[in-house]
Amino acid sequence: MTNRERVARFLDQAWVRQGIIGVILFNAVLLGMETSYAIMDTAGPLIIALDTACLTVFVIEIALKLYSQRLSFFRNGWNIFDFVIVGISLVPGAQTFSVLRALRILRLLRVISVSPSLRRVVEGFVRALPGMGSVFLLMGMLFYIGAVMATKLFQDSFPDWFGDLGNSAYSLFQIMTLESWSMGIVRPVMEVYPYAWAFFVPFIMVTTFAVVNLLVGLIVNSMQDAHAVESNAATDAYRDEVLKRLEAIEQRLQARERVD
Repeated sequence: MTNRERVARFLDQAWVRQGIIGVILFNAVLLGMETSYAIMDTAGPLIIALDTACLTVFVIEIALKLYSQRLSFFRNGWNIFDFVIVGISLVPGAQTFSVLRALRILRLLRVISVSPSLRRVVEGFVRALPGMGSVFLLMGMLFYIGAVMATKLFQDSFPDWFGDLGNSAYSLFQIMTLESWSMGIVRPVMEVYPYAWAFFVPFIMVTTFAVVNLLVGLIVNSMQDAHAVESNAATDAYRDEVLKRLEAIEQRLQARERVD
């Protein structure tokens, strides 16, 4: 067994993976503590030292993976994600620019890779993206049509909400989310335009209840498909293992028959 194979087996051990996840969670807690001025005034140097130790563990992990996997390291999306986040943390200006420093909290997302339920959620969301693109295109068309109509109808009396295409689109988005849509926008508009409900109610019915539920349905179906694929893969692996054992038993029986 070569040194690379030994390192790969070491990194693949359950206690090593769980230990790295523990460091990730601990580092996330430290980054949260750094947002408190009171905590930093009390134990700032210790927190920074522990944060540096966590970063050292991350760097060692990435280095060992690069040593053991070579170019195949970059074929795994999570490896690339970790490499980018750790690389950002090592940029000389990362300690100065809070945006770069805060990006290290994204390593918490690695917990997804060890949780089958979370992994199915992400896989379902990714599988739903093509269908979601079509739904977003439909919603964009509806918003554009509604924004043009609202601007034409209500811009003279309510320029702050419907003065131009951008304001109208934003106001319609607020209405779609049902955030203060009635008392905040629609009823004041209806005081000037009594039949404005004929525009807003169908818009809410189509966008909020139809299109949004269509998105939810796509994601749910994709999650079920991802779960089915994972279940089928586990079943196929179990079947292959059983077939191998049956073949081994059959070979032993044939060998005994030859001896007899």
